[in-house]
Amino acid sequence: MRRMPTLKVMALTLMPILLLTACAQSPVNSQTAITQADVTSVAVTPVEKLTDVRIVALANGAAELIAAMGYRDNLVGRDIASSTTELKDVPIVTSGHQVIPETIIALQPTLVIVDDATGPSNAISKLESAGIRIVNISQSWNLVDLLIKVDQLGSAIKAPQSAALLRNILSESVNGNSVGASATDKKLKVAFLYLRGTSSIYLVGGQGSGADYLINATGAIDVGAQKLSKPFTPLTAETMAQLNPDLILVMIAGLESVGGVSGLVELPGIAQTGAGKNRQIVAVDDSLLLSFGPRTPSLISELAVAFGVIANA
Repeated sequence: MRRMPTLKVMALTLMPILLLTACAQSPVNSQTAITQADVTSVAVTPVEKLTDVRIVALANGAAELIAAMGYRDNLVGRDIASSTTELKDVPIVTSGHQVIPETIIALQPTLVIVDDATGPSNAISKLESAGIRIVNISQSWNLVDLLIKVDQLGSAIKAPQSAALLRNILSESVNGNSVGASATDKKLKVAFLYLRGTSSIYLVGGQGSGADYLINATGAIDVGAQKLSKPFTPLTAETMAQLNPDLILVMIAGLESVGGVSGLVELPGIAQTGAGKNRQIVAVDDSLLLSFGPRTPSLISELAVAFGVIANA
């Protein structure tokens, strides 16, 4: 199991971030924020009817996918990272990322959906001891895995036809995205940094980080994935010199945790990269970037536009 370093993070109160466009500003010292308000979700009309099904979705992205299949009303609990507006009235049943079994049991669910990152294990055991059906689904860090997860969810909630509809529209939406191919003709080099300054966590994304799929889907190049074989590698000046990205992709709360762009360029090696010199930063809402759910096609489009502004400047 690969446990991501606390990637399912609820969006924190955001610092003021200046949104720039190519028409309004020089490409130097440019920063773009992509928030939840900037993206949309794909959705389908459900085929099957779910009777007396009460679902608590704890797996990353599961609540959003179930809602996208048309079963929002069957959700009685969710994890902290499922943060779309339509889910705001569904209770969060975790403390941070820790499952609270007593809270879940009180909701009288008939099904709890987890993945390998859901824990602690003794909390899951308490749910099983209470006679609640537990289904473990796969995590997803690319489109192929996402489509597999949709099928698994369809089987878990006994709505395979609705799942098939959602799988098809997700596949068509991502594969039909031509924005990145035209917007990044210069093959922009992008590096993803996972930052938690308050915990002294500074990591560079590599192969399998999840961000590598999103970056490559826009037509840009994830230089970390090109040269780093692990999903995450500690940030060092030497690593950044090797990668020398044109642009740095971060999470909004992660950027805030290091003191914004000014603090980011003070981290080892950042100021010496092309991205650091020109302050080319794209920051994405924490609960959105690696959620891999119904908002992913829209996110790829938004990333492609943001990358394209810089690549063609």
